Amino acid sequence: MIGIVIVSHSKQLALGVRELAAQMVQGQVSIAVAAGIEDRENPLGTDPIQVYEAIASVFSDDGVLVLMDLGSALLSAEMAIEFLSEAQQQKVYLCEAPLVEGAIAAVVAAAAGGDIHQVIAEARGALLAKATQLGVVSNTLSDVTPTTTQESPTPEIRLIVSNRLGLHARPAAQFVATAARFKSQILVQNLTRNTELVRGDSINQVTTLGVRQGHELVIAATGSDADEALAALQVLFVTNFGEDNAAFNYPTAFHQPVTPATHGELLGIAASPGIAIAPVVHYQPTHIAITQYHVDDVEGEWQRVQAAIHTARQEIQAVFSQASLQIGDAEAAIFDAQLLFLEDPVLLEAVKERILEHHLNAEAAWQAVVDEVVTSYYTIEDSYLQERVEDVVDVGQRVLRLLAGNAAANLHLQEAVILVATDLTPSDTAGLDPTKVLGICTTSGSATSHSAIIARTLGIPAVLGVDAQVLHLADGTLMALDGESGKAWVEPESHILDLLEAKQSAWQTAQHQARATAHQPAITRDRRQVSVFANIGSINDVQVAVANGAEGVGLLRSEFLYLDRTSAPTEEEQLAVYQAIAQILDHRPLIIRTFDVGGDKPLPYLTVSFPEANPFLGWRGIRFCLDHPELFKTQLRAILRASVGHQIKIILPMIASVTEVRAAKVILGEVQAELNQAGIPFDAAMEVGIMVEVPSAVAIADQLAAEVDFFSIGTNDLSQYIMASDRTNPRVANLVDALHPAVLRMVQQTVQAAHAAGISVGLCGELAADILATPILLGLGLDELSVNPQSIPAIKQAIARLSIVESEAIVASALQQDSAVHVRKLISTSVTRPA
Repeated sequence: MIGIVIVSHSKQLALGVRELAAQMVQGQVSIAVAAGIEDRENPLGTDPIQVYEAIASVFSDDGVLVLMDLGSALLSAEMAIEFLSEAQQQKVYLCEAPLVEGAIAAVVAAAAGGDIHQVIAEARGALLAKATQLGVVSNTLSDVTPTTTQESPTPEIRLIVSNRLGLHARPAAQFVATAARFKSQILVQNLTRNTELVRGDSINQVTTLGVRQGHELVIAATGSDADEALAALQVLFVTNFGEDNAAFNYPTAFHQPVTPATHGELLGIAASPGIAIAPVVHYQPTHIAITQYHVDDVEGEWQRVQAAIHTARQEIQAVFSQASLQIGDAEAAIFDAQLLFLEDPVLLEAVKERILEHHLNAEAAWQAVVDEVVTSYYTIEDSYLQERVEDVVDVGQRVLRLLAGNAAANLHLQEAVILVATDLTPSDTAGLDPTKVLGICTTSGSATSHSAIIARTLGIPAVLGVDAQVLHLADGTLMALDGESGKAWVEPESHILDLLEAKQSAWQTAQHQARATAHQPAITRDRRQVSVFANIGSINDVQVAVANGAEGVGLLRSEFLYLDRTSAPTEEEQLAVYQAIAQILDHRPLIIRTFDVGGDKPLPYLTVSFPEANPFLGWRGIRFCLDHPELFKTQLRAILRASVGHQIKIILPMIASVTEVRAAKVILGEVQAELNQAGIPFDAAMEVGIMVEVPSAVAIADQLAAEVDFFSIGTNDLSQYIMASDRTNPRVANLVDALHPAVLRMVQQTVQAAHAAGISVGLCGELAADILATPILLGLGLDELSVNPQSIPAIKQAIARLSIVESEAIVASALQQDSAVHVRKLISTSVTRPA
């Protein structure tokens, strides 16, 4: 017979409920009470040990149903279950049914011989009889399926959030992605704000919990892998979601817009420092008009939504790839949250319901649900989290545009301008060219918005939240803005221009002075020199790199020439770019990676003729080049022709075998022979290297070293292949950490093989720009680090503070750690700082 346990803060209440329930079945069902505490002054409360004893007293292999009142009664019941054996725990069920009605219904069902699931169902439906008698039954009541249903013991954890900005977009995306990896249902509640429990696999529900630093969360998991799920989520919090609170870099002062103090002066929010003086150009995204209408083919309409979401996902992944080239993977991860928005089950179910049940057209159904999500963000009391609505609007408009069949809005600027707009989405900002957009001035936005973060990373001065009168300016009107003070001037007078130009000059002088040491070699305390090169993806990048002290270019991502085009670049177009970059470098080394398309860099005119389930494991890099020898030869001819008088080298991407290297060298030899025959000069001694980014290349590094002149380790790809995790897939991207001991051991093996063969080895992944990783990379024996141009001064300073002996000792310990988390802790506690 099934046992019943009643848990209540009040012993008198529990005893009364038991007496009433027992009378219903004349003692046929075992009912135990766990209520109140032994405190004469304050007897109200619950005791886990008392609950455990009550469960044990009525335990049956048929099952035990535990009914609770509220608050700590639930926590005491859950804690009590922990004292039971694992076999017993499987027989105990916590039920959210109302205490009095639920107990009566449960004992009646148990006495009638119902199994545990029938008893639970009766307890849950106990209010229906009362509601019917009172005449208040409605479809809403009968259709409700509580998200807090617990049919089995529910493991849970409590955590204090230490992230400086709480669960903002990127940590929230990591949380949801991690939760989605498990079969168990994850529920999370913000205890500090006393929110409802929400689904852990819904990016919008998690974000709208309004979780900030210091808030306490309770996370529960129900399912076969509940413990594993909670452990994985706990790691995210323990490691601060990979964020460094100390390195947080948002402006400390936020200036609220006020009435202009002088004629032509606008006051706003200082969002991105710097001075810009240029004519204005208005940016106005295309308005999408939505008409709601009835549809009969609801399945076809739902398929339209799914197709638009699929295309939107591809577009966002392309934005992510382009942003990674410009601002680095860390800031580009902003778009992870947008990808998860498109997979949010709560949102998708709501859209589907509107189409299938209400026969709404796709556009109207999608917009209605997005509007609801936007409203839910605005109800959050936390202003910072309210600003995350920009990501919802951004991705919502993208899908809506695709449903409406509208083309994406593009800025085609012929001259340098200051962009004026109501607001800019993160996607808008990530696509800006800093050489053409010298400044940003908007009537809304904030310094902590994702658009502002991207603007700062791109180095574009920005003043946000200015008076709306700026929207009425004619294109071409001269404007000046100071992104540090939050001021803008329309048609500034000469004395204002003089002051701004002086400030700009002073700032540039200070920057030059700060970079002075960056133009010196990077030498450790024990006098070992390490080359510091730059990763670039444009001519503008190389100018920034040289200004920041780059000793050469360790990686020119030549695929930037192939993006945003309808056909591949010609030999002459490529030659002009390579020569221009080499000229700026002025005899410094230039390593050009042959075009690496595929995976996260799809090109519309170089597509595969069949779908690839795993494009990162597919037709990309050197594989594509070898299968398209004419395209490959065109690029090789351009590189060879540009090599005259310069120190240019070629590096081959995605090498997985010796055969691929030899095949590429054969094609290179053919191109060299053709140039010789035509009497076209080139550097016959030009070095050829390979990217080491595939585990097989590490395994046969000794064989590959005999074929080439140098190695460059690409830790971004190498990490994802070692950890079997797609770094662009937010559900598993958190597993991709280049400081994992498995990755570090691969790097060590590669360096040892290279040095044994007498060739140099560099590293050009994101890891090279991580100052925390610098001692590890020095200790592994790398000859060269190649980083984004802005990171060069800091990396050189970090190298100067370290010694090789100290770094080698850290590496020896790091390779014995069991996780990237422990490696980071080791580095933090091991590095000594000179006085």
